[in-house]
Amino acid sequence: MTGRVFAVVGPSGVGKDTLLQGAVAASPALHWARRTVTRPESVGGEPFEGVDLAAFEDLRQAGIFALDWSAHGLSYGIRATEFAGLDRGIDILFNGSRAAVPQALARFPGLTVLRISAPSRILADRLAARGRESAADIQARLARASYEVPAGPPVIDIANDATPEIGVARLLAALQPKGWRVSR
Repeated sequence: MTGRVFAVVGPSGVGKDTLLQGAVAASPALHWARRTVTRPESVGGEPFEGVDLAAFEDLRQAGIFALDWSAHGLSYGIRATEFAGLDRGIDILFNGSRAAVPQALARFPGLTVLRISAPSRILADRLAARGRESAADIQARLARASYEVPAGPPVIDIANDATPEIGVARLLAALQPKGWRVSR
């Protein structure tokens, strides 16, 4: 029995962490892979391991990460141990970057991308509510927001434009093979 790997991608503010948190709470058989990020844990948000750049590079050089990438001036990694449940049939979901999709597909050939979307006005409101960026930073994030995904893996589109409960229900429905609506 082998579990499946899902990269959850979308622009900042689309609600990836909220959907992941809700999906794992509703279905404990799922595993949300914890990331290592070069930012202080005190900034909140998702559960992650905060490290400085030197520690991150040490982990990367030691081969600890199954995946690693850079985005928005930060480095992100997911330890190989986060994927250990695959052999036991556990489905693994991770908050990823579109830029990391080719690397993830090479490591996990059965990778499926869950592309989360929301209208720009909702993204702006969510980013402002986080309180981590200035108004100028938010506008810059919105300007570079994209839903393009590198070719290769199947992509399932999930709109997160309503309540968190509706978004989580949509994500959980997308994880059911009979409900897949693949865009490639």
